Amino acid sequence: MNTRSIYQQFSFKLIFATSLFVIVISFLFYGFTKTTVYEEVGDNLIKKAKLIKEASINSILSKEQLKVIIADNIEVDLITLPHQTLITVREFRTKNQHFIEVLYPFDKSTNSYIKVVQNIDNVDKMIHKIFSNVIILAAAGLILVILYALAVSKTLLFPILNITNKLSNMNENSLTTIETKKLPIEFHPLANSINSLTNKIQMYVKYQKELFIGAAHELKTPLAVMKLKSEVVLLKDRPIEKYKDTLKLVISEIDGMNSMVSSILDIGRQEGAQFEKPIEMDIIEFITNKVNNYKLLAKEKKITIDFRCEIEKFITIIQPTLINQILQNFVQNSIKFTPENKTIIIEVKQDEKSIIINIIDEGIGIDESIDLFAPFKRIGNQKGAGLGLYLAKSASDAIGANISLKNRTDGVSGTVACLKLYKNPTCKL
Repeated sequence: MNTRSIYQQFSFKLIFATSLFVIVISFLFYGFTKTTVYEEVGDNLIKKAKLIKEASINSILSKEQLKVIIADNIEVDLITLPHQTLITVREFRTKNQHFIEVLYPFDKSTNSYIKVVQNIDNVDKMIHKIFSNVIILAAAGLILVILYALAVSKTLLFPILNITNKLSNMNENSLTTIETKKLPIEFHPLANSINSLTNKIQMYVKYQKELFIGAAHELKTPLAVMKLKSEVVLLKDRPIEKYKDTLKLVISEIDGMNSMVSSILDIGRQEGAQFEKPIEMDIIEFITNKVNNYKLLAKEKKITIDFRCEIEKFITIIQPTLINQILQNFVQNSIKFTPENKTIIIEVKQDEKSIIINIIDEGIGIDESIDLFAPFKRIGNQKGAGLGLYLAKSASDAIGANISLKNRTDGVSGTVACLKLYKNPTCKL
């Protein structure tokens, strides 16, 4: 099993690849240089043979005359060869000496040729020296390659190591975001995703703590009231009406506690609904059917629901229980805080990335400085456990949606509850 770090693997592969490249280039350079030098020597010998032939056009050269114009390392001779018609260049070795031989046609009628032979031992020494220098340069290049590979590997992997170290040091008490300014652009999507997840975890941890503390407080308060009231009543004998009043108070507090317990159970059921298998459904048809039910609820309070939709169909894959929980909570809150004979608008529209569902009421509005999605946050003096919006927020996070609450900006008192469902590859219009 390969247990090396990414840094080691990347460095090794980069060093291996670049080293192989340097070695191959070095040998190619050596081979090209050697071939070029030998070809140059051969071309020079052909030129000499041509000059010899041109010099002998008006006179017949003997072997002795030819020897007069040769250099120390060049031998020239006149030979006769049968069936030889082309200029030939060849290399050969004799007694540990290296030669290049050129046969140049001199007189076709007699099949005579000028043979020029040059000793190229000095050329070989020069080429071997070049090869030695290439090896030294390649070795130095390999050292530089190794240093470069280590530096590049560390530079390229620094963002990953930075993110890894950041995540490894996180716990529920130290959830911090990653600064994208210090990261290359290519890592920004990853860092943004991690930061988004971190923020969600922070909110979840925060809300969970508030939930448990709030639940304990909400249940402890009525218990203390019932206990205190009962103790006061038992201090002395009282008229029967006083006992009845106390029992009525106890029953009222028990009803409130029961509502609170039911809301907490709803949280548990919702967490189970998050594992509900998503199904393909038409969101527009789903909302249209729900609006008919909402109109019945609003009618009891003499409130009109105006449904406006600019989309005929939007099919996606989603958990219906969760989206229903969000819409139901928004509409129920709108009905709760909207006075009689007013109108609630449910509008559905779309943009490039999402479909937007707005529930617009004519209620009392909200304090936008308060996080109403936290547990036990209430609006006005209406009764309730204060967990509805918390449940809606949890449901939206589970389906990858976004919800928000803000006051109306059209001069009318009221609230706009917004649900954004983002498009994905499975969505179809």
